[in-house]
Amino acid sequence: MLLELFPYLSALVIEEVERQSDKVVLRTRVRAATGSCRCGQSSARVHGRYARRLRDVAAGGLGVVIELSIRRFRCENPDCPAVTFAEQISGLTTPHSRYTPLMRGVLTQIGLALAGRAGARLAAVFGVTVGKDMLLQLVRDLPEPEAGEVEVLGVDDFAFRKGRHYGTVLINMATHRPLHLYDGREGEDLAAWLRDHPEVKVICRDRSSGYGEGARIGAPQAAQVADRYHLWANLGQAVEKTVNAYRSRLAEPSSGLAGRIDGPEAEPEVVQPPKELRVVTRLREQHAAAHELWEQGMSKAAIGRKLGLHQATVRKLVNARSADDVVAKSLQRVHNVDPYISYLHRRWNEGVRNAAQLYREIQGLGYPGGELAVQRHLRRYRTGRGHAPAPGLKPPTVREVTSWIMTHPEHLRDESADQLHRLRERDPELDRLTGHVRKFAAMMTGRHGDRLEDWITGAEQDTLAPLASFAHHLRRDFDAVRNGLSLPHNSGAVEGNINRLKMLKRQMFGRASLDLLRKRVLLAR
Repeated sequence: MLLELFPYLSALVIEEVERQSDKVVLRTRVRAATGSCRCGQSSARVHGRYARRLRDVAAGGLGVVIELSIRRFRCENPDCPAVTFAEQISGLTTPHSRYTPLMRGVLTQIGLALAGRAGARLAAVFGVTVGKDMLLQLVRDLPEPEAGEVEVLGVDDFAFRKGRHYGTVLINMATHRPLHLYDGREGEDLAAWLRDHPEVKVICRDRSSGYGEGARIGAPQAAQVADRYHLWANLGQAVEKTVNAYRSRLAEPSSGLAGRIDGPEAEPEVVQPPKELRVVTRLREQHAAAHELWEQGMSKAAIGRKLGLHQATVRKLVNARSADDVVAKSLQRVHNVDPYISYLHRRWNEGVRNAAQLYREIQGLGYPGGELAVQRHLRRYRTGRGHAPAPGLKPPTVREVTSWIMTHPEHLRDESADQLHRLRERDPELDRLTGHVRKFAAMMTGRHGDRLEDWITGAEQDTLAPLASFAHHLRRDFDAVRNGLSLPHNSGAVEGNINRLKMLKRQMFGRASLDLLRKRVLLAR
């Protein structure tokens, strides 16, 4: 049985077995009387001997060291350039290696799975002492697999450093295995790879113009397929921009609301109205200052240096038509106290003014926040007549309305469906927006790519600017989008490999070079 598992044992004579604290040492010698040179000539003339130590896989939690007495023979072939040679045992030794092939394979798999430090720690648990650099070198020494024949190709980019440095990964969509990994995301590099693989018939990609141009140049025979996930995500961005433009209409009319909440007798109004949030005041001041400097002819970078703001913040302030566009998200920010405002106001008007007591009461109702937030909310009413106005229903946020529009009607909760229905009844623009989205969803899920032209025309003729812009960009990549809405191919396997690639990259703390990352992505399973 042992000879079947370890065939090299038949070629050895075990002279001594010594157990040490953390390992077992097998002192052995070769059984054969002759050795074979690499030229094929056998020789029995021994030139010298030396001891060679090989690490083998652990046994019983102890490391195994094979101490092998190696003979060096003289080659009797006069035409052989090697004067002497050392004997090798098949399955046990390889030139210049300190590990058996079995041990080398185990360490290589550990390096592929866990990289350096983590792999070295795991190997130590199994009784093998190995350095992190050795594990990484074993991974680097592996040959890269051949790409083979590829008919359906997936392509996408990934970030080495987000916003600065990107790479590209190519996926075989039939096997869901990575084929190639290279630096950059230019179309020329993709075209060069595709020229070497003329068998590619379908290319699944996102809506990147660089990959689209590279695919057109490198594989004109292939059909390009725009991924449905990215199409739906881009549509969601356009819907959110449209809803944000009409966010002032999201609140329900106050006339009907007052009768439901305040009752027949309204509470006395507070003397001093609530103060504006400091973050809102700061954003208004920054918006005014940025626009004043912009009108003076200063660049966005200069405005950022003068106001001490990040360039992205300056760009957001300058591009906003009014301060309300900037403070919209802050005004709609959800707080932990919001679901309990009605209860707090009712108890306050009943004469309970102790914030600690009110905090304990709403805590029993499920309030997850702290007492300080309750104190801050009630502080604004302590300088008035002693009564807090009954709060009205808080209007839904832009993201909530966007989520309602983008969700299948059958999957909406009854409350959300009712709110969306009332919103559509009183706002024709949002009603048309919802109709466009549902038509696109039906076209996408039913694979009706033939309806794309009519949908784009209808969206472009509407007054919803963000949606019209989205439709206009679809027309630029019309063939790929139509294929994405008609063919069964998608980039799901690509996105899965991107997530796996990110895990491998972060596992190496972002300090590994491209060659090591490529080996782990292509070979790790």
